[in-house]
Amino acid sequence: MNSLTETEREALRERYRSERDKRLRPDGNEQYVQPKGRFADLLEDPYVEAVPREPVREEVTVALIGGGFAGLVTGARLKQAGISDVRIIDKAGDVGGVWYWNRYPGAMCDTAAMVYLPLLEETGTVPSMKYVKAPEIFAHARRIATTFGLYENALLSTGITSVTWNDDASRWIICTDRGDELRARFIAMGTGPLHRPKLPGIPGIDTFAGHTFHTARWDYDYTGGGPDGAPMEGLADKRVGIVGTGATAIQCIPHLAKTASELFVFQRTPSSIDVRNNQALEPDWYASLETGWQKKWLENFATLQTGGFADEDLVKDGWTDIAQRIRDRVLEVMASGARPGPDTVQRAYEESDDEKMNEIRSRVDEIVRDPAAAEALKPWYRQLCKRPCFSDEYLQAYNQPGAHLVDTDGRGVERIDETGVWAAEQHYDLDCLIFASGFEVGTEHSRRAGFEVVGRHGRTLTEHWSEGMLSMHGIHVHGFPNLFILGVAQGANLISNIPHNFVHAATAISAIVKHAEAEGSEQVEVTSDAEGAWVDLLDNGVGSFLANPDCTPGYYNNEGGPIGRRERLNGSGYPNGPVAYFDYLERWRSSGDFAGLAFRS
Repeated sequence: MNSLTETEREALRERYRSERDKRLRPDGNEQYVQPKGRFADLLEDPYVEAVPREPVREEVTVALIGGGFAGLVTGARLKQAGISDVRIIDKAGDVGGVWYWNRYPGAMCDTAAMVYLPLLEETGTVPSMKYVKAPEIFAHARRIATTFGLYENALLSTGITSVTWNDDASRWIICTDRGDELRARFIAMGTGPLHRPKLPGIPGIDTFAGHTFHTARWDYDYTGGGPDGAPMEGLADKRVGIVGTGATAIQCIPHLAKTASELFVFQRTPSSIDVRNNQALEPDWYASLETGWQKKWLENFATLQTGGFADEDLVKDGWTDIAQRIRDRVLEVMASGARPGPDTVQRAYEESDDEKMNEIRSRVDEIVRDPAAAEALKPWYRQLCKRPCFSDEYLQAYNQPGAHLVDTDGRGVERIDETGVWAAEQHYDLDCLIFASGFEVGTEHSRRAGFEVVGRHGRTLTEHWSEGMLSMHGIHVHGFPNLFILGVAQGANLISNIPHNFVHAATAISAIVKHAEAEGSEQVEVTSDAEGAWVDLLDNGVGSFLANPDCTPGYYNNEGGPIGRRERLNGSGYPNGPVAYFDYLERWRSSGDFAGLAFRS
């Protein structure tokens, strides 16, 4: 399409601003509440009953806190490096992390399996589809644990209560709710942000007399069906309400619309819904790939998704599409004689995003038959203000006769009572109320993890990060020797493909542990100067498009609240982008110098 005129551009900006302003709330992240009272069981494991056992009191070389992909990939890399004495600790009854907890109907990855599922070559795995469903992802997590012997010595159904550094012994003391007391030379924390459910702080949330649950603890005993997609026959005579229209709701709403007698979707902000176009992967295609293919695909996806150049687009999805549009628009502007610079990139980003979002809004009109519902389902913000969603079923769900969109024009649900929900100044009688309100993201680390980490001189990680995350490479923290953080912030910050971050971090961590073992070093710690230099590099880097004032509130942008230094540090990444970070970390690791780290005997 042709670029918009300046008048059209300003009209669109004004629409974005007005829609954002409707949704701004002074309470920000505080609008969500912790599960307690009737919802306290959201923090429990409904899938596996903990088997009684004797407390473990042993020493281990590396304790992996968290059995999701972060811990699994790190465990695999440690085993490959010859470090066999590793132990996974997780409150879940099995490995898998978010894919252990999320068993709602329709759950699947929104990044192509060829790049999302780590260690495919190492485990000899062929994904069945371009976008695989949750049971297959969970099975792959278990396959990694089996392949690399990570089930051996694992402490599952075990919640950590404290992690404390003993400087005299150069060991971390880990205590658990099973009475364990482990001494670990090193710990790698991959607790992640997507495991602690949050609830909307809606007045009366405790008063509903019908059945209710969170999508992260789907109640198949009530709904019928199962994670494999079997029909939820238990809802055939039920009036079901669901609060939330984010990435989770996008996937489960089509299944609810097909099976519930009536479905009421309470919407505050519509998601951006692009084409998914899922398809089966042929084993013959997989067999034709050369050794090292996944590394090539990972690099290709990360390069294109962040605006780089490649001879071909191997993944070909919505993530790479928008980035290539921006890149090509920059080249067009430069070819016209404009000077390259931040303004050129910003203009190219805006024009490309205008084009893409107009396509997404037009797609709504093409699919949804009810004009009023179609208008309410159109997202009026930039695509990357919220996590983009991809589905060929969600918009179609509103063509089901029993599916009703209750749009609240940005205000959200007003209150809940014994019999149902008040929204848009109307009452909706319900038999079942489902919360698709996601997980805690912007809260303190200790609250999300469920325990505090106490480093040297009794200083807690919460205290150290009170004004924002401090680290080197997003992995090492001064004052916390022999501790490795497994996340995305202050590293590559590649949020479109989280496991890719872990592959590189785990490789670096395994090299450091192996070096410390060979040198007889009892402590490995980033120096204060190195940590400060890394933080300064990030703090002075290029700002993010996500801080755009036109962005609707969400967890990407601190729920629309102020973006100060603390928020920047907590969400920052390497200034030159993910690919440059991966290259940098590879050179840093391969040099063998481990600059910035102090190894002490």
